[in-house]
Order: sequence, then structure tokens, then C-alpha cells
Amino acid sequence: MEKSRCPVEEGDGLGLAESSTGLIADTSDGTLPVYDAPSTRPTWGNKMQYILAQVGFSVGLGNVWRFPYLCHQNGGGAFLLLYFLLLVIIGIPLFFLELAAGQSIRQGSIGVWKHISPRLAGIGFASCVVCSFVALYYNVIIAWSLFYLGNSFQYSLPWESCPSMANSSNLVPECTQSSPTTYFWYRQALDITDSIEDTGSFNPIMIGCLFAAWVIVCLAMIKGIKSSGKVMYFSSVFPYVVLFCFLVRGLLLEGAADGIRYMFYPRLQIWGDVQVWRQAATQVFFALGLGFGSVIAYSSYNSHNNNCHFDAILVSFINFMTSVLASLVVFAVLGFRANVIVKDCVEKNLEHFSMLMKMGSINISQVITPNVSATVQEYQLWYEQHQDVLKGIPLERCSLEKEMNKGVEGTGLAFIAFTEAMSLFPASPFWSVLFFLMLLNLGLSTMFGNMQGILTPLIDNFSALRRRRTLLTVLSCLLGFLIGLLFVQRCGSYFVTMFDDYSATLPLIIVVVFETISVSWVYGAERFIDDIEGMLAWRPPVVYKYLWKYICLIGMVGLLLASLIQMCIQHPTYRAWNVSQAEEVTLQYPPWGMVVLIGLILLASLPIPALFIRQLVREYVGWPDADPTQTSHNYYAEVYTKCSTDPDTAQIAEQAAEEMDEATRENGFFVRENEEYKLLPQEEGTDGQAEFPWTATTGL
Repeated sequence: MEKSRCPVEEGDGLGLAESSTGLIADTSDGTLPVYDAPSTRPTWGNKMQYILAQVGFSVGLGNVWRFPYLCHQNGGGAFLLLYFLLLVIIGIPLFFLELAAGQSIRQGSIGVWKHISPRLAGIGFASCVVCSFVALYYNVIIAWSLFYLGNSFQYSLPWESCPSMANSSNLVPECTQSSPTTYFWYRQALDITDSIEDTGSFNPIMIGCLFAAWVIVCLAMIKGIKSSGKVMYFSSVFPYVVLFCFLVRGLLLEGAADGIRYMFYPRLQIWGDVQVWRQAATQVFFALGLGFGSVIAYSSYNSHNNNCHFDAILVSFINFMTSVLASLVVFAVLGFRANVIVKDCVEKNLEHFSMLMKMGSINISQVITPNVSATVQEYQLWYEQHQDVLKGIPLERCSLEKEMNKGVEGTGLAFIAFTEAMSLFPASPFWSVLFFLMLLNLGLSTMFGNMQGILTPLIDNFSALRRRRTLLTVLSCLLGFLIGLLFVQRCGSYFVTMFDDYSATLPLIIVVVFETISVSWVYGAERFIDDIEGMLAWRPPVVYKYLWKYICLIGMVGLLLASLIQMCIQHPTYRAWNVSQAEEVTLQYPPWGMVVLIGLILLASLPIPALFIRQLVREYVGWPDADPTQTSHNYYAEVYTKCSTDPDTAQIAEQAAEEMDEATRENGFFVRENEEYKLLPQEEGTDGQAEFPWTATTGL
């Protein structure tokens, strides 16, 4: 006998009920959907793919060109110890928090914080906005790497020497006054203007490189983690191969030991400087990728019982060691570069001194004649002994320290200082190709994480997008390319600096502050640890409870206040290239630039208060919750009531309810009968999760 089914009344919308949990099967015929098993959410092919993805996202360009500079500028080995301390007491606990939240709820950043409380959904949307800002300018840096990679297949390299002027054998004055690598970066690559106010035209070559960068990202993300996970085998591992090759080569160079010694020499007095603590905490914060939502997105594709605590410690340790390894490589090579430059300086100065002596411009009785073949140390000692007599003579001190300080941060390190050092290597094109391939892969692995931080929350939260993932990915990349044209104008690099300095820093700190408050105080740190114990089958150390509730929260609030104070005290500035002086100068942002800068910060932070207020209004007015899982529960409740006379239908609904209850007991992060942990009121019909705890059973 055919089983009878209770039809759903036309127009009630219940036939289209859909849940991210997979508990409800979509039916188009208006009849009762039979309970389906939890949806098969995509998962990593294996644990190695997942670890490489997390490492690839957290280990990025900042490890290569930001950390070495901070370590060098802020006390060397003392900064390294401070960084490690903050990593242990703030970085790892917060990283563990995001991993556990994503793995337990198995949703992107929007779904995770919306599940804890609908009032906190803005945290996830803020993460998506910040990820979007970062993705826009980060792919421009990848485009720059592609440009340099393409120019590396030449011998000799185009930035090894200055070009000649048109219709003349004379060299370009701007190049001779600076250096060939500096000229190539500002003139050939960027074709830069004098300031952010002088927009100039578009750079056609960079437009092509930017398009190629977005095509690579789109192809890697087109099938979600199934495609990006496989790409990680190369994009995450290859940079380490290159770093080790450069380390071995660098240690064999003359002057490498000087560079490493100069970097790691400890200056403990910096521990008393508040700004050094701020910079160390900020670097920890960005090194692990906290607040972007990418960590949560990646962990949401894990199995429910994955050991996320071990993952947090492992990835954090790999990140730290990568920063140390990159610092060794950078300062070994920069030490060699500085040594070559200082030797040339000494040689030129001695020749100039000898010429002045022959011309009688120097009183020999007042100055001891230096040895023509004097070493750098001998020359510096001679110069210091006679600096009073030599004041009026155009001779330089030829300082190794001065050369080590030139261009060792950000793009100045990658595209000027390190590039110049490689041009001094034998077989320089080979090393140049390796280096820019490394930068390309470091950038791409982080870019994949940014895109996951955007796409995964949107797909999890909006069912219409879930059915059109491929189209969403393509359109997102196309939109990113079109908006990214802003950064490939002749003044585009100034906008890259603006976005890098201000579009992410403050908003991300705000996001992490609210994440910590949500878990520690709204949901409850003890309750959160209970859920983790349910996942891992062992209880994490109780120290995490106090770190989340007090140490991490106080540290992040302090970092936020310090950043705000720093921004208010010092007018925001940027470094611009002055053509007439052939050097970088510091300029203040114009008034409209300040408006854009502040607008970026407010736009990224706005979703948190906006959606909080929106949810309060919905609760006050009594509007129904838009959560699709709430609709699913109402559907089964109504079906069971209407069709209770049908034993077959009633059995289906009853079985579904029992399995939902079973999933509730097994899965963490669900509202329990004991409501003493709740600090925010969660009334019936307002958030969906308090009354119907099974709503986040996402395929566990």
C-alpha cells in the first residue's frame, strides 16, 4: 500500500524549507519531505591539506618583509623574546578559540557568531568586509610579483644597471642619484606619481598582471576547498624550499654573519617602550590571521573530533619558526649587500682622498694617510680618529649600520633591497626567479584564505548563494579585479599603503575583541570548554578560561586603545617618491584622503553595531526570525500536528525529532537545559537557537 503524505498548504512556503544542517530535504512537489541525513559538507581531502592551508594562510608576505624589520628596529633578540611571550599568552589562545568555534559549529564566521547569539551576527559580516578590503590590495602585490617574475627571465636583469637617456649616451639622472633597483621599481614597475593627489593614468602592464593574478585565484577557488586544498601542496611548501636554498646560499656570502649578528643583538631596554609592545602584539595578531574569518572557515571543514588544540599549537609554532627563518635569510643577504656597498664606498673614498692629497687640498701633517687597501673596519677607525679634520672634505663614514637600515621594510625590502642583493649573486636570474616565485606562492596561499573568509560565510548564510557557488566565485573575482583597478593607477601604490595601514588594523582588533567577549562572557568560557571536551574527548587546561576572559581580552583592548592613541597623536602619513630629489619623502594625507581612510575603518566596523541594533529592534517588534532552521522546526511541528492521524507520516516526523535530539546531545555548542550561562536574554522566537538547539547540527 502506498504511503499517504500530508500536502503542505499552498503559499505557506514550508515546502521550500531548507537548512544548512541537511535535516530537511528540499521538495518541489509540496509534499512532506522525508528526513534526510545531515548534508555532506565539503571536507578536506586529508589532515595534511588542512594544516598546509592554515599554515599557508597564516604564513604570508608579512613573515618575510615585516617581521625581520620589526625585529631589527625594536631590539633584535629582545623583540624576538617579547614576540614569543605574546604569542603564547595571547596568540595561541585566540587562535585555538577560532579553530574550536569553527570546527564545532561547522559554519563560516557569520554562522558561528550568529549561532552564539543573533545579536552578534555583525562580527561575521565585519570579518567579511575586512577580508574584502585585504583581498583587493593583496592581489595587487601578487601582480607586482608576477611582473618581476616575468622580468627575471633575462640576462642581465633589467634592474642591474641604469638605462641611458633617449637619444643620448648619458645615464638617466634619476637612476644615478638613487640606484638601478630603486629606479626600476618606481619608474618601470609602478611609473609612480609624486603624490596620492596626482592620480596620473593607468599602468597597462600592471592591469594585465592584476588580471592574471585574479584568474589564478579564481581557478584555484572555483571548486572550493576541493581545488584550493590540492593547490596548497605546492603554494604552501614551495616557499620553504626557496627559503632554505636562500639560507644556505646566504650563509656562504661574505658579510652574512655581520647581518645576522646585527639583527639578533639583544637590546633589552626596548621592553620599557610601550610602542614596542604594541608593535609586537600587532604582529602576533596579523601573523596568525586572527579576525579575518579565514581560520574559522578552514576549520569548519574539519571532522567534529579533530584535535584543534594540537593544530593551534602546531600552526603557531610553524609560523614563529618561519618568521625566524625568514629573518635569518633576509639579514644574511642584506648583510652581504651592505658589505659590498660599504666596500665600494671605502674604495671610492680612499681614491678621492688620495686625489685630494695630490692636489694639495689636505694638510698631510694633520692627517695620517690611510692604507690604500684598508679594510672596512680599518677605514672606519681612521675616519673616527680624524673626523674633526675631515669635516669640510666630502668623505663618507661608510657605515654598515646605515646600509642595513635602508629599505628593509615592506615593498622596499622585497622589490628594492633584496632585489639589489640578488643582482650581485652569480647566476642572478636564477635566484631572482626563485625569490619572486616564493613571493607569488606566499601571496597566493594567503589570498586563498582571504577568499575563503569571504565566500564560506556567505555561502553558509545564504542558501541562494550556496546553489551558485561557482558563479559567486567568478563574480567575486571579477568584481575584485574591477575595483582593484584603483591600485594600478600611477598613484595606486599609495592607495595600497593606505589600505594596508588602516583598512584592516583597527577593524580586525575590534572584531577579535568582540569574538573574545562573545565566547568568554556571552556564551561562557566554562561552557565553551565543555563543548571542546565533547569534541576532543579530553578537557583543555583550565588556564584557557582565564586567558580568554581576562588576559587576552585586556591585551586586545589595550592594543586597540594604543592604536587609536597612536593614530590621534601622529597625523597619518605615507611615503612618496620625489622625482626631483630621487628619494622617498614623507607626506601627510590630504583632507579627502583622511575621509577615505576614516571611512574604511568605519565601514569595516559598522556591521557589528548595525546588526546588533537591528536584532534588538526585531526582538522588540516581535518579527519572526529569518533563520531557515527555525522554519524547518516549525514545518515539522506543523506537519506532526496536521498529519498525526497518518501513522506513517507521524512516524517520519517523530523519527526526525528523535534524531535531532540525538544530534543535539552529541554536538557541542548547543544550548543546554541549564540556562545559567546565558547573559543575553534569548526569548522564544527571537533567536531560534535557545528553543531549538538542533539548528547547528551541520553534518556531524
